[in-house]
Amino acid sequence: MADVVASSLVRLVCDKMGTKLMKEFGLLSGADKELKKLKGILEMIRDVLDDAEVRQEKDKALRGWLKKLKDVAFEIDDLLDDVAIESVKSENNRKNGIIGKVCKLSSLPNSVKFKYAIAHRAKGIREKLDEIAIERSKFHLQVKMTTESNREDIVIRESSSFVDESEIYGREEDKEKIIDSLVNTESKNGLGVVAIVGMGGLGKTTIAKLVFNNETVRNHFDQFIWVSVNENFDIRRIIKNILESTSTTNFDLSLELLQCKLKERLGGRRFLLVPDDVWNENTEKWDNLRGLLTIGAQGSKVIVTSRSTRVASIMGTVEPYILAGLSEEDCWLLFERRAFTLATTSDTNSNLVAIGKQIVKKCGGVPLAAKVLGSLMRFKRKESEWLAIRDNDTWNISIVENEILPSLRLSYVNLPSHLKQCFAYCALFPKNERIWISDLIQLWIAEGFIQSSDNRAELKDVGMGFVEELLSRSLFQVGPMYDGETISCIKIHDLVHDMASYVAGEECSTIDTDGIITIKENTRYSSFIWKNSPLFGSIYSLGIPTKLRTL
Repeated sequence: MADVVASSLVRLVCDKMGTKLMKEFGLLSGADKELKKLKGILEMIRDVLDDAEVRQEKDKALRGWLKKLKDVAFEIDDLLDDVAIESVKSENNRKNGIIGKVCKLSSLPNSVKFKYAIAHRAKGIREKLDEIAIERSKFHLQVKMTTESNREDIVIRESSSFVDESEIYGREEDKEKIIDSLVNTESKNGLGVVAIVGMGGLGKTTIAKLVFNNETVRNHFDQFIWVSVNENFDIRRIIKNILESTSTTNFDLSLELLQCKLKERLGGRRFLLVPDDVWNENTEKWDNLRGLLTIGAQGSKVIVTSRSTRVASIMGTVEPYILAGLSEEDCWLLFERRAFTLATTSDTNSNLVAIGKQIVKKCGGVPLAAKVLGSLMRFKRKESEWLAIRDNDTWNISIVENEILPSLRLSYVNLPSHLKQCFAYCALFPKNERIWISDLIQLWIAEGFIQSSDNRAELKDVGMGFVEELLSRSLFQVGPMYDGETISCIKIHDLVHDMASYVAGEECSTIDTDGIITIKENTRYSSFIWKNSPLFGSIYSLGIPTKLRTL
């Protein structure tokens, strides 16, 4: 089920309500008290939205509360837009002499009927918001829950260094290059750090395991440590895990004593440390841990796996190793191993093999997808079942939702709220299409997703920062027009695109002219993908629901 991200919209609406235009209109229309109440209640609710959005996955009632809040926030935004549009009309009328040259005191709408209607709508919305504010108390929400240390939802996903090399395909070259950088390259800054970067499911941890267990590497280092880090980069927990990975003792000690034990255990020894799945972009936290790790002998190394190039930049001492997808042939070997375990490929229906190779193309080089789809097809032997998977444009199969999307979704969960909305909006673009960055940023601006905290900053520059951050988190990929200097377009991996559609839910949808043309009731943003049918006739035939904001 899609997350409800209300914080970015509520922030936008609060900012709009604070503009000079809205304040003046409130005074002239008599709706100033209602608008102030609306703003006050929204600001009070806004303070607990971070907590609510984090906890909604485990609490369906809380998700429902967020949805009601977002619906009301959209109503307020519509009301504010109506005022802004009416003011533009009034200004144009004055400029055209319709009202007269004498009346130039204000560009605000002067229709008594309009002002009354707005005041009446504001009161109705405020009553809904009052109910939502009262309901908030039953969820015991916390104010501004922003630090990692007080996030109760963080689950440490344990990984181990064990690997069955017979199940790995197409990673020999990657393995050798990383081993070479560990064994034959000395760091100028003491502790050497190699970062392996790529999107979720690409096999970063698998590569690290191959290197960690390699005989050459084993002969080069004295001590080997594997630590699962995940979202919570807690130094005390990491040190504790480092110590426990080298001993059977439970080190439930203070940070000071843990540091002393770390010096005893690693001091003067050449070690290889693998912090797996790192998300931390706080330079100070890494500097603090690195300072403790300098006790090792010259030549000690760290391999870090991450989805973020920013993490690699903070931690790495050499250029990050950007992991590419597997070749189609290697993906097929992974798929084949799981799909045909009950019979050799030669004994199976040759049509299934041909269809299977077409299914593998959907994996886009992601080994996790090849494994999951291969396992899905293991007990299916009807051609119709295989064709159904091949022809399915989205990954809405239960096993895929349970095993592929959760891995990818972590990248989405760790986004700040304003980027969540921008990312989910990308579900409106067709698959396998390049997206021009300038167009994307203009759309984000038009939707109000981009706000500048610094009035001197150009919105397009803020938008470019959003694009760069999504690129750094492996949710966007550099497009085909890249010349090595300027990125003019981006692309989205098919699996990541499906994840965007998954998290957007009904809020974003596409209309395909090849099928029945409908817009779902709860759709706010929709795109029309024209193929072969008459374009304008198709649009004219649409039944537009009242909640739709953008087509």
